Amino acid sequence: MKTTFLRYAAFFLVAIGVAFAQQQSGRALGVVQAIDASNGQITLRADDGTTFKIVPQSGARFVRVPPGETSLAKGTPITAADIDPGDRLLARGQVGDDKTTLTATLVVVMTKGDLAKKQEADRNEWQKRGVGGIVTAVDPGAGEVTINAPSAAGPKALVIVSGPKTVVRRYPPDTVKFADAKPAAVTDIKVGDQVRALGEKSSDGTRFTAEELVAGSFRNVAATISTVDPATNTLKVTDLTTKKPLLVHINTDSTMKKLPPEVAARMAARTSVATGGGAPPTGAPAPGGSGRPPAAAQGAPGGAGGPPGGGAPGGMHGGRSGDLQQALEHVPPIKIEDLKPGDAIIVTSTEGADPGQVTAITLLAGVEPILSAAPGSSQRASMLGSWNMDANMGGGMQ
Repeated sequence: MKTTFLRYAAFFLVAIGVAFAQQQSGRALGVVQAIDASNGQITLRADDGTTFKIVPQSGARFVRVPPGETSLAKGTPITAADIDPGDRLLARGQVGDDKTTLTATLVVVMTKGDLAKKQEADRNEWQKRGVGGIVTAVDPGAGEVTINAPSAAGPKALVIVSGPKTVVRRYPPDTVKFADAKPAAVTDIKVGDQVRALGEKSSDGTRFTAEELVAGSFRNVAATISTVDPATNTLKVTDLTTKKPLLVHINTDSTMKKLPPEVAARMAARTSVATGGGAPPTGAPAPGGSGRPPAAAQGAPGGAGGPPGGGAPGGMHGGRSGDLQQALEHVPPIKIEDLKPGDAIIVTSTEGADPGQVTAITLLAGVEPILSAAPGSSQRASMLGSWNMDANMGGGMQ
């Protein structure tokens, strides 16, 4: 999956950068692309896509801070030589007339190694203390959201309880990245939304007190490709449910993967049995038979991880979206050129303004066996669960 740095960048910019807003007239935040050892100049790909040349001023201050830190007090002084490509960097100073050069007086760095450790820690936290599912009811007055949470025995009702300290976010329409999720309220959550929550479950397993709650309205589209246009990064497809054409946009934040045949067959077998289809498709290993995935994919709490780094958060206990995410963790990305007309795909996106086109959060190819095992839209929804939030909760930058 794409490594998620943008969530921490928000804290980086707001908590640290604002402290210097009155002193400097410009700032740049992004990922280091290159650094010139001879003069310390840094090439930075900003989060808005702009490429900046960061020119440290004589006497510029360089500070390394841990991910999530909101003050420079715990920072460590470093030099330009300690910065590597892939690090997150916030530079403050004077922007040049060309708008792409910044003469920096302050450079704050989060190293890619520190971010990876923080991401892994958060992933483990969501594995142990996370739940997710489809919203079936909302009680705004009580601050409660009821979901169908996957479990080994099938979907189970779980009441998520929010309070004054609960951090609630929501994906806006046409959003691809988790970093774009906006502060929200329980009143913004709707029946049919997908949610992820971090917190503590009650002793009887029926209620969950949330520290964090993320929601969004998503589309899962099973389709066949009609045309592929690498020049515009678009696909024209036919929605298998509505039989209508759909334009799929691919951008730098979209995740594209293709399931290996053996993984698709294994998942199709599970889907067929779980949705009442009986025996697995010919040639597919029976659930629990040879070729079964690791325990984490079969029901160990959490599957392959959780927000903000992608992966199925805890509470997925045997959920099929956990299986899918576990498989996707180890599948290399593909390019739009690897797709061809006639291929079957599953595309996930947020609900957008135009129902005739979507921007892909995740595009999954190699799904023909799975779609054969779950031919109906309701069966596919059951199979997919909330995997789109699992797959790209972090979205974001490589």
